[in-house]
Amino acid sequence: MSIINSEKIRNIALIGHSGEGKTSLLEAILYKLGAINRLGKVDDGNTISDFDDEEKARKFSINLTASFVHYKDYKFNLLDVPGFFDFEGEMIAALSVADMALLVTQANGAVSVGSERAIEYCIENNIPVMIWVNGVNKENSSYEETLKAYKEKYGNKILAIEYPIMEGNEMIGYADAFTKKAYNLEGSEVTMPTSLQSDIENSEAEILEFAAESSEELLEKFFSGEELTFEEKQGGIKARLKAAECMPIFAGVAVGKPVLTNMFDYFVSLAPSANQSKPRKYTDLKTKTEGEMLVSDDGKFAAQIFKSTVDQYIGKLLLFKVIRGKISSGDNIFNSNVSENEKISALHFLRGFQKEVTQAVGAGDIGACSKLNYTSTNHTLCDQSEKVQFESINFPSPILSFAVEAEEKGTEDKVIAGYHRLMDEDATFKLEKNQETNEMLLSGQGEMQLEILTRKVKNKFGVNAVLKTPRVSYRETIRKTVEAEGKHKKQTGGAGQFGQCMIRFEPGAADGIFEFVDAVVGGAIPRQYIPAVEKGLREALPKGILADYPMVDLKATVYDGKHHPVDSKEIAFISAAKLAYQDGCSRANPVFLEPIMTMKIVVPDSYMGDIMGDLNKRRGRILGTDVQGGKAVVEAEVPQAEIGKYSIDLRSMTQGRGKFSMELARYEEVPSTHTTKIIDDYKKRLAEE
Repeated sequence: MSIINSEKIRNIALIGHSGEGKTSLLEAILYKLGAINRLGKVDDGNTISDFDDEEKARKFSINLTASFVHYKDYKFNLLDVPGFFDFEGEMIAALSVADMALLVTQANGAVSVGSERAIEYCIENNIPVMIWVNGVNKENSSYEETLKAYKEKYGNKILAIEYPIMEGNEMIGYADAFTKKAYNLEGSEVTMPTSLQSDIENSEAEILEFAAESSEELLEKFFSGEELTFEEKQGGIKARLKAAECMPIFAGVAVGKPVLTNMFDYFVSLAPSANQSKPRKYTDLKTKTEGEMLVSDDGKFAAQIFKSTVDQYIGKLLLFKVIRGKISSGDNIFNSNVSENEKISALHFLRGFQKEVTQAVGAGDIGACSKLNYTSTNHTLCDQSEKVQFESINFPSPILSFAVEAEEKGTEDKVIAGYHRLMDEDATFKLEKNQETNEMLLSGQGEMQLEILTRKVKNKFGVNAVLKTPRVSYRETIRKTVEAEGKHKKQTGGAGQFGQCMIRFEPGAADGIFEFVDAVVGGAIPRQYIPAVEKGLREALPKGILADYPMVDLKATVYDGKHHPVDSKEIAFISAAKLAYQDGCSRANPVFLEPIMTMKIVVPDSYMGDIMGDLNKRRGRILGTDVQGGKAVVEAEVPQAEIGKYSIDLRSMTQGRGKFSMELARYEEVPSTHTTKIIDDYKKRLAEE
């Protein structure tokens, strides 16, 4: 396949709430344009983009997939994006390379939560959006009420371009506000329905105003009473769309007998081309300077990996967008993230699970390659003579964690390896060991995501993993000063072991963790054994007195002791120090410390009262409230023990409209009323082990 000029490429991400018809629309587009000869259905599990076993079983999208299709002499790269919040990272990856988003929404007279969040992300990141209202043929559907709902939500950003012509529940044509004409489904002109004349006139007036406001020249022409030409109207709307100042809205049907009206021509005439996309931030590795790179057919090759998938036959498949120049099969290129050279053995264009071999991929286009040794998602590939590195895609941080264990003993390494392999596909989850609780923590965007990852580990790698509620990383400390003696004496017939030390334990270590002071005088403990006392205490610190949580903020002063000229050894003083630690700290009013998290919660105004009341129930402290971008922002400090599944609870309280971030603030003493529960949980865990 020959290289297509970037001006002729349209990169479009299909976004929106789950179940609104994104995958069905993609299937209909591919079928209508002759790219596939059979119209698949999500319910039948035979669509070209939902080909993962989990997607077929659950009947919704989990992974971002790319599909290309040609219309006239243009190429469309369509990115099908999951709608569930747990897979928000897939949407972010798609929108990082798309030049426009097409929001797919049902004609149910409302703005769904997923649509709201997707549009919100696009507005925040200045990404152009068109809206396609699906399912106007369904019973009780209403394009007019849906249009009204979007206008109420987004004001004068919404611009109706088409209106469906309905005969009962059947869409038989459409009216176009640009041409002020009506058409049947074959594209032939028909009489404009009387019921739509007023709507078309209003939309035409809005189109004129939108277009005129795109430039001073058109605005002057508009106010002087001159009529704008068809090309001027299109050019004006395209400029406003590119600037994310308006959202043209269309209607159609994706399932059954697809009705896509004039969608493709409007993609050509209104959607930004690949060479009109936002510039991408990068760093020149030679000069260490930062800049912005526009999509350009000229110049040295540079591309970014935005998605990786693990293919059971060819290994890791990498999806990339070329920003500058071109890449050809057989090229030697440079990975600037890991400073390694790679060789391109084969290039593909993707259509769901189908792969079409190509010899080259040009600027603005999306392609795929495999069999690279060092490359992963977010990496930059570039020409070896002009090394650059693009700014990383800003994926969301994990907000929910589970402890993960192997169901069968002896398979722990396989389980961990399985999750690590899946990290190549999904950059929004992490697997790391909590050094304090000794648990492997699987962290991600939501419960569904983590459950599906665990099923994939089983299906792809043949090992079972179990998810459990993770332990809180408590710590222990003491609240009063005590003196304790540790004496280790062992006689086994030959040379024995003897060490005795007196240690003062008190709160208040200089570094907040542990401070050791040598106050021994007169040689009560020979100098060579003082380090052994410190070593014994440091070895004891990871296990506290109450429930084996790490001991912190402990100052230990060794001030006296005894030794034996023959039997004293380093090991004896190590053991003596540990005995003193156990005795002294158990009498020094030991307490638990719990991690306190600083939280920033963003919700619609109407939910602020519920959020604050819920935080109070969780022993939270409200630090302040604010309004940013029309949303209520609540900042609070909450014990980690109270927010283990807060992401799930917040979605429930706000119908999915809330989001939050958190970070560790400090440790505070646990209220005495909660101490017994922590100790009981510890004893229960010991019994299970």
